[in-house]
Amino acid sequence: MKDWIDFYDSAHSIYVSARHRDLHFALIADHIKAYVPSRDAVVIDFSCGEALSAERVADSCGKLILAEPAANVRARLAARFKDAAKIEVCSLDDLARLPEHTADLVVMNSVAQYITPDELNLAFARIHQLLKPSGRFVLGDVLKRRSSALTDAVALLRFGRSHGFFKDALKGLLRTAMSDYRKLRARLGLARYNEAEMIEKLKTSGFSAARAKENLGHNRKRMTFIAVPVASA
Repeated sequence: MKDWIDFYDSAHSIYVSARHRDLHFALIADHIKAYVPSRDAVVIDFSCGEALSAERVADSCGKLILAEPAANVRARLAARFKDAAKIEVCSLDDLARLPEHTADLVVMNSVAQYITPDELNLAFARIHQLLKPSGRFVLGDVLKRRSSALTDAVALLRFGRSHGFFKDALKGLLRTAMSDYRKLRARLGLARYNEAEMIEKLKTSGFSAARAKENLGHNRKRMTFIAVPVASA
């Protein structure tokens, strides 16, 4: 995962324009809000990224914990939300110091593809400890086994056409073809799962899970899973 963390901690150009970036984070925040169970809920965004629209989520819950592994991104988050009473910024390691059963909702979006299956198991174990017995875990943007870079490109173009940045999306795809992201993706690959595999993986980690009808974010070809902790026998 370190190579991907370093990439997202750098001055990358994964978003084709400022409008794409802002719409992306706004859409993710609105989708997360739909899963917040109550106004006093504790929500953890596990590997949250820039989380530009985190205030939208914080407005719907009691506390929002933004956990981010990339040091530069985390510093920007801390600066951006230093006066936000309901938002706390921390590292993934900091989560280990939280009491068990802290969270009503944990979200991990667009992360599973960047880490190994063993690393994903470790993340699931930590999330299981953090969740209340009545809590929910939302695992979003999981790549299907048959997905490809072309699938993602088509999804981006559709998103751009619907939201007024189609030309920027075309130009951005051309830039990506020559970018460090493409080279890193070619060298490391991305982890992919089918629906049954991910449900079984979550079951092994102590969750009962099902696939959601819609994915978090704009890419309809990716998968989101809703999981609840199962009490140990």
